[in-house]
Amino acid sequence: MKKKLVMIGNGMAGVSFVEQLLKLNPGRYDISIIGAEPHPNYNRIMLSSVLAGDAGLNEIVLNDWDWYQDNGIALLAGQEAVEVDAAKREVRTDRGAALPYDELVFATGSLPFMLPLPGADKEGVIAFRDIKDCETMMEAAKRYRKAIVIGGGLLGLEAARGLLHLGMEAAVVHNGPFLMNRQLDETASRMLRTELERQGMTFLLNKQSAAITGESRVTGLTFTDGTRAEADLIVMAVGIRPNAGLAARSGVSVQTGIVVNDYMETNLPHVYAVGECAEHRGVAYGLVAPLYEQGAVLAKRLAGAETAGYAGSVPSTKLKVSGVNVFSAGRYTDDPGTRALRVQDDLDGIYKKVVFENGRVVGAVLFGDTSDGSKLFAAIRSGKDYAGSERELLFGPSGGGGKPAGAEDLAAAMSGDEIVCGCNGVTKDMLVDAITEKGCASVPELKACTKASGGCGGCKPLVEAILTSTLGADKVAAVKEGICGCTKLTRDEIVGAIREMRLTTTKEAMHVLEWSNPEGCSKCRPALNYYIGMAFPEEHEDERASRFVNERSHANIQKDGTYSVVPRIYGGVTTPEDLKRIATVAEKYRVPLVKITGGQRIDLLGVKKEDLPGMWEDLDMPSGYAYGKSLRTVKTCVGNTFCRFGTQDAMKMGVDLEKKFERLDTPHKVKLAVSGCPRNCAEATIKDLGVVAIDGGWELHVAGNGGTRVRAAELLTKVKTEEEVLEWTGAYLQYYRETANYLERTSEWCQRVGLDAVKAALADKADRDALNARIDATLGLTRDPWKEIIENAELRSAFETLTAPADAK
Repeated sequence: MKKKLVMIGNGMAGVSFVEQLLKLNPGRYDISIIGAEPHPNYNRIMLSSVLAGDAGLNEIVLNDWDWYQDNGIALLAGQEAVEVDAAKREVRTDRGAALPYDELVFATGSLPFMLPLPGADKEGVIAFRDIKDCETMMEAAKRYRKAIVIGGGLLGLEAARGLLHLGMEAAVVHNGPFLMNRQLDETASRMLRTELERQGMTFLLNKQSAAITGESRVTGLTFTDGTRAEADLIVMAVGIRPNAGLAARSGVSVQTGIVVNDYMETNLPHVYAVGECAEHRGVAYGLVAPLYEQGAVLAKRLAGAETAGYAGSVPSTKLKVSGVNVFSAGRYTDDPGTRALRVQDDLDGIYKKVVFENGRVVGAVLFGDTSDGSKLFAAIRSGKDYAGSERELLFGPSGGGGKPAGAEDLAAAMSGDEIVCGCNGVTKDMLVDAITEKGCASVPELKACTKASGGCGGCKPLVEAILTSTLGADKVAAVKEGICGCTKLTRDEIVGAIREMRLTTTKEAMHVLEWSNPEGCSKCRPALNYYIGMAFPEEHEDERASRFVNERSHANIQKDGTYSVVPRIYGGVTTPEDLKRIATVAEKYRVPLVKITGGQRIDLLGVKKEDLPGMWEDLDMPSGYAYGKSLRTVKTCVGNTFCRFGTQDAMKMGVDLEKKFERLDTPHKVKLAVSGCPRNCAEATIKDLGVVAIDGGWELHVAGNGGTRVRAAELLTKVKTEEEVLEWTGAYLQYYRETANYLERTSEWCQRVGLDAVKAALADKADRDALNARIDATLGLTRDPWKEIIENAELRSAFETLTAPADAK
């Protein structure tokens, strides 16, 4: 019988521990995680990238909702643990859930420190710690202009950079004479300030905050020297403290944080702590890499594996501060008994400082160029004596002017358990395993497999070095990032060759273009089939065997092996006759579940594979393409037909769009919507293409996404007539078909090519007409697949053979 493991906290350190535990002993525990935020595990380090516009909120998710379900983990999101009964071994939440445990892990992280200033409770005074804080800052930027960030450390500067990106004026208040004084020396700090001022930040140094002014909402900040600064928003980024209150109330020993030994055990049996909430040998760490190292020890402990215990960490910081690379580690100040090697280049904005004590590296600061960071960090950890050869660390064996010491040497010398990617807790051993056991041969493949370099990107040079030292430089050099491992060719090279040489079958294309695998793979075969069909719709015979299983079966396969069937319901508008037909078929084939979908259609779930041909024949309705890389749905509201707010006929527009573009093959699934007024009940502004009715016309919004990577659509154009809506939609979809990578959603495609480029391509009426002529030619060749199968005896026989039960074949 499995033991029950409960973890309080759903942050980076805790979930990393769970990931490692699942790898070591996946069947040992039933795992429950209590998370106060209503989100899956996300990368808190990347919040600054969200503010700066470099990433969306969904892009910083480390483990999505499916990960918890796939691993059998019960996630109580949006709930707070409020009581731990150590005697009964039970945790209770604020929503009344009671979770018994055999082993309990506190991974509660830390809380932002809020200065106890008069007025700190006013509206517009926040911390910068979680997604909610980001959303508050984004909303404030829509209405207000002046922001003050209190705190000139790493977090404060990133908050200020994000506020600048949001269009606010950002002033940073710091109580010291120079910025990031806990990570940088004075020279590096001065260079950083110069760069940030160039970007538009202003600084108030050597300032002590006295009070926050305003009535209900903040209007400014006063200082102890009598001066004042105006502000509509104040962000406090002055530090963190371990979130150990619940542990203390539960009888766990707490000093600064939850006191743990080398095995992350607290004073109570079967109770552990890991991450920012833990205090080990008098130290509570606030950086990611030490927390992952703690998690690795705890995972081994609870998995029953041997472990030497956690002996502490050397703190290091390596990331981009507002677009500038910085790195620091260890003791970087000029203490008595230390000597420093410095390199400074004001022209290129580069500064390097390595601090030695008795020949050993004890600290380093890098600004502008952090490529030596991993090497210097390893030198600090190793304790190697560099007496007499100190210059080699930066200049190589020549001692100056020669080739710098290579990252490959560092990679080869690293121990397997050393953290390479601090953002995602990836060790050298994990990378080597991905290379040797899983065949990863490029940095993008390693990123996809392990998440290494998927955070701030600072570890990418070291990831490349480990790849080179493990695989060999020649093999890495030979890897070109084609569309898959079967070819070195990119999408554009392949499509260009198909058009130039008129390649009309996947076999021909793979042979002529010298595929390394003559049969191709599940990634390239569907892509080639699409690219050829897009380029030569009249000459290409669709290769069903090259399509994904759902497209071959004309239904969505479910986790139990049954299928889901969705007939087409144009614009969500149906008739009593169609509803009766669907009900009759559902009864005849004993469909276990009939569900209304989010796309305003009816889904028949639990269908046996062998029943698919007969079911489609009895339905006698077009396929809804719920399985296809094609137009899925056109969602509509009732528009002005019934709604008192409607300005246009949304239902007719939606039906017209769906009937025109149904069965159109596209690089990825495409969803449309039509809203009859700006109230947007059909959610048109998170669709691949959304049409919103306005007085006297229509707005077309494009490249939205309501899935795992939520993205608001952007305005493409405004038109006056329904005919123009169809014209622009056809041109837009065809341009997407011709220029996107296979399996690239419109949201990703539009971000890659740029909305301005899309607008330019569609601006000229002649160009739109040409695009529409090509899409119309393609649409003229399409037929509903079920009509073809039902009416063509040969196709019907082939499909019945495909769908027959295994014991009948």
